[in-house]
Amino acid sequence: MKPVWLLLWAAAIGQVAVWAFVPVSPDHVPSLHTEESGEERILGYEEDIHVQSRADLRKEALVSLEQPWAGRCGGDSKKKFVLGLNEYYYHRQNQTERYAENFGRAGAKYIAQQWSTPDDKRVDRLTQEAYAKGYLRPADFNGLSRKLIDGVISEERVTGKGCES
Repeated sequence: MKPVWLLLWAAAIGQVAVWAFVPVSPDHVPSLHTEESGEERILGYEEDIHVQSRADLRKEALVSLEQPWAGRCGGDSKKKFVLGLNEYYYHRQNQTERYAENFGRAGAKYIAQQWSTPDDKRVDRLTQEAYAKGYLRPADFNGLSRKLIDGVISEERVTGKGCES
């Protein structure tokens, strides 16, 4: 083995060891101040990952919602459309329930703010529009995602024929 590859391999192993065994500074761990008990509750070391994951889910949902209307009615493009929305709404509903369960009112308030970005509002608006035009059916979704989609479209009426035409 060439010495350069040996050095690169050793550096990579060393970096992994540092990530795995060096404790994270408490300054970098997000926490919530709970009003009920007045204590600080640590969200967890992975909260930064969840923040990035939420951004990625928004992007994927918007990509799904920007598909041409005709492509939402069948085949692989319909599967892709439904899958993108299903993932987004599943994680959004799951986090809404889990943060409230794990962190109380402070967690519920925190996660509600995290899922209230302009992009989240845009996803909801485009979902309502797709439903109203007949390109989305709640029956396409299940479980947690269906629970949230039902709430998002509850005020909408189907006025278009969409996939029925």
